[in-house]
Amino acid sequence: MIGRRHPGSNALAAFMSADIRPIARALLSVSDKTGLVPFARALAAKGIALVSTGGTRKALAEAGLEVADVSDLTGFPEMMDGRVKTLHPGVHGGILAIRDDEGHRASMDEHGILPIDLVVVNLYPFEATVARGAGYDDCVENIDIGGPAMIRAAAKNHADVAVVVDPSSYATVLADLDAKGGTTLATRRTLAQLAYARTATYDGAIAAWFAEVEAKENTAAAAQSQVFGGRLAEALRYGENPHQSAAFYIGGPARPGVATARQLQGKALSYNNLNDTDAAFEAVAEFDPARAPAVVIVKHANPCGVAEGETLVEAYRKALACDPTSAFGGIVALNRTLDAEAARAIVDIFTEVIVAPDASEEAAAIIATKKNLRLLVTGGLPDPRGGGRLVKSLAGGYLVQSRDNAVVGDMALKVVTQRAPTEKELADLAFAFRVVKHVKSNAIVYARDLATVGIGAGQMSRVDSARIAAHKARDAAEAAGNAEPLTRGSVVASDAFFPFADGLITAIEAGATAVIQPGGSIRDADVIAAADAAGIAMVFTGVRHFRH
Repeated sequence: MIGRRHPGSNALAAFMSADIRPIARALLSVSDKTGLVPFARALAAKGIALVSTGGTRKALAEAGLEVADVSDLTGFPEMMDGRVKTLHPGVHGGILAIRDDEGHRASMDEHGILPIDLVVVNLYPFEATVARGAGYDDCVENIDIGGPAMIRAAAKNHADVAVVVDPSSYATVLADLDAKGGTTLATRRTLAQLAYARTATYDGAIAAWFAEVEAKENTAAAAQSQVFGGRLAEALRYGENPHQSAAFYIGGPARPGVATARQLQGKALSYNNLNDTDAAFEAVAEFDPARAPAVVIVKHANPCGVAEGETLVEAYRKALACDPTSAFGGIVALNRTLDAEAARAIVDIFTEVIVAPDASEEAAAIIATKKNLRLLVTGGLPDPRGGGRLVKSLAGGYLVQSRDNAVVGDMALKVVTQRAPTEKELADLAFAFRVVKHVKSNAIVYARDLATVGIGAGQMSRVDSARIAAHKARDAAEAAGNAEPLTRGSVVASDAFFPFADGLITAIEAGATAVIQPGGSIRDADVIAAADAAGIAMVFTGVRHFRH
């Protein structure tokens, strides 16, 4: 039995004149079964006939609900391992028929097609399949065909049909049924928009995956077209500035960070909070937690202090010492579980956000004493070697590039000076180059004892970044009561080559004894000569880390 037909034409016209559409029959076919049984039970209690497929039908039947199989509508069994089950006029005719069109109604009567007034479909978990690293064939098999077709058909015919693509919309449909006896046009339009957004995002994920597969096989090829999509995670109060609107969307390959984080406490995150927290957490992920605890402090998307230490609290104090003025109101990212000792130190100054893979109960209780301080736990660290794409909007278009996943530990460092760096200098050089990757260009980073001691960011000339970083180091030394800045005996990293020797000379004057840079300038010989004249060591990485 597959349920009753619609009410007579007069009753139907009465409903339609008020933009209310009754539901006599619902087709349910879902991968995510969250809330499915209670929703279906509520529909059945209102006399709505249920039709379903495969695993969804099994779940409903096991819950004691009367549910027809989609084959009762089509006259065909599921076939080809479930690839073909709903692609049939018996389904799509019931969805797409315009209810007050006499010709459509005549076609339905002639071919025995029953109207479907509610389509509840969510799609095969393609994105999750890709995220868990499944093989090519498994990913292809998780590309849904019939689901998107039904969703798009129902959304197109939203004048008569409601479509639900997410369990979060179940309550909306039931509220309409309780209050109006059917779905309102406003609800159906909203659901249609959500439906098309979902299929667009889904198709975008598939297209992006194919592009990534192709790029691995042909690195010189650029995809002929790109699709970007996301699901609304949160509407934000405003954007970078109060006069700008903003929202946070989740989409693309799964990657631990702000999109996976649980907020344990604190105020709602702002646009700038999210942007800075992402920058901080990506930066701290450069530091392997198995090697040492590490802390990154970020302000306006730039690191203002980074350090490794024997403990998290030691790393935090070393990072803070780099630029305590800028750290006020900043973001603190940690590469290990936040512990109580580190938590006590962090709450000593005003901090906007703390983000870490996890937090101990004692640490969370300490943070809770600062009710506005946001504490995020992500469940893991992003892989600095991981792939992915970065997108920047331009007037009338987009720039798309692969993620900067070059890691200094994988680079063949070339000593280009007469003096080679010492083992201690090499450790600090690698540390500094990890940091400079995450500083806005032109970027200069001074480091000593696995901690930044001066950071120059975002200047139009490299020599100015070197000067600013040294100036900040002098200010920090004065504030700490030190006799001289920590740039004395430090190393320096540059995100790109020195176009002239002046930037290097500034670093030497600040006290740097070793330098790491990509090399590649037409004046490399002049820069190397300046290093040799000062008796400092310099290594080339061959890899540039511009960041804009």
